[in-house]
Amino acid sequence: MSEALTILSPVKLGPYELPNRLAMAPLTRCRASSDGIPNELMVEYYRQRADAGLIISEATPVSPQGKGYPYTPGIYNDAQIQGWQAITSAVHEKGGRIFLQLWHVGRISHPLLQPEGALPVAPSALKPAGQVLTEQGMRDFVTPRALELAEIPMVVEQYRHAADCARQAGFDGVEIHGANGYLLDQFLRDGTNRRTDTYGGSIANRARLLFEVIEAVSSVWGSDKVGVRLSPLQPFNDIRESDPKATFGYVVEQLNRFNLAYLHITEMGKEMPGAAGPAFNIEDLRQLYHGTYITNAGYTAETATAAIAENRADLIAFGKLFIANPDLPERFARNAPLNEPDASTFYQGGAQGYIDYPALAD
Repeated sequence: MSEALTILSPVKLGPYELPNRLAMAPLTRCRASSDGIPNELMVEYYRQRADAGLIISEATPVSPQGKGYPYTPGIYNDAQIQGWQAITSAVHEKGGRIFLQLWHVGRISHPLLQPEGALPVAPSALKPAGQVLTEQGMRDFVTPRALELAEIPMVVEQYRHAADCARQAGFDGVEIHGANGYLLDQFLRDGTNRRTDTYGGSIANRARLLFEVIEAVSSVWGSDKVGVRLSPLQPFNDIRESDPKATFGYVVEQLNRFNLAYLHITEMGKEMPGAAGPAFNIEDLRQLYHGTYITNAGYTAETATAAIAENRADLIAFGKLFIANPDLPERFARNAPLNEPDASTFYQGGAQGYIDYPALAD
C-alpha cells in the first residue's frame, strides 16, 4: 500500500518537482518604492520564505494603468525587472521556486494612482462601493471609464509584455490574477460587466478576456508555467455574480484545454454564504478541473493534510501563516508552535512585521 500523501509530500507542478505542497499565497505588503521598484527589504522577505514548495509573489501591476495601491511593485520596466532579479536569485539560491502574480486592478483604483490623473478603467462604468488607499490617504472610489472595444487588445498586450518582463526577471512562471474583484474578475461577473459587445452578456463572452490573456501569457512562457487564480465566492471589492456556479463551472471546465501549471481557487467568501451571489459547493470545481489544483483560505497543518489526503487539492496556499512564519514548512514538519501575525503591520511599510518574525533557528 502506498504511503498517504501529506502537506509535506513532494508534488509535480508543470515541469517542476516541488519538495512540499505548501504554496505561499500572493500577499500584498506595500514595501516597494513609490515607482514600483522592488528593494532589498523585499529580497530578504522572499529569501526567508524560499522553503515553500512554491512562492506566488504579491500581486504585481502589469502596467501603470493596472496600479491600485501605493508602494506595490510593478513588472513593466527595466528598473522593476532588475529589482525582481535580485529576489528571484535569492529564492533560487535557497533552492526555491517562485511565480509572479500578474495584476490589473481595473476599477479598484483612483486618479491619484493613475498616470496623469486618468480615470481607472473597467468593463463598464460602474462605481464600486467603498474607499481606496492612496499616498494622500483614503479616498472614495470614482466611477471608472468603460474600456472601448478597440482598447481591449492593448490590455491583453500589457499582460503579454509583463509576462515577458517576468521571464527576464528570472521567475519560474507566472500566475494570472483573475480573482478578488480586479479587472479580469470584473469582466467575468455580470454584476460588474454590463457590456453588449463580444466581451459582455453570455458567460462565454464575459470569460473571453481571461482566455485571451492566458493565450498571450502562454505565448511567452508556455502554458505549463502559467497558473490562474479565481475567487468564485469572494465579495471583496464590491463584486457580485447572479449565478457563480454556472459562471465558474464554465470557466474551470474551459481551463482544461490550456494545459496550465495549475488552477488556484481561493475559498474566501465561503464563510459568508450568498455575499457575492447564490452559494454553491466550491469543492465541486475540483471535480471539473483535470490538472494541478491549489486552494486556500484559513487552512491549518491538520486541515491541509486532510485536504491533500482526500484529494481535494494538490497544494494548499497559506497567507497569514507565511507572513508570520518564514520557516512554515519546517514548523509543520516538527509540529512546532506558530508565530501569530500582526495585522497592524501588514501594509505599513518598513521591516517591522515584515522580515523580523523569528524562525525556529532563532
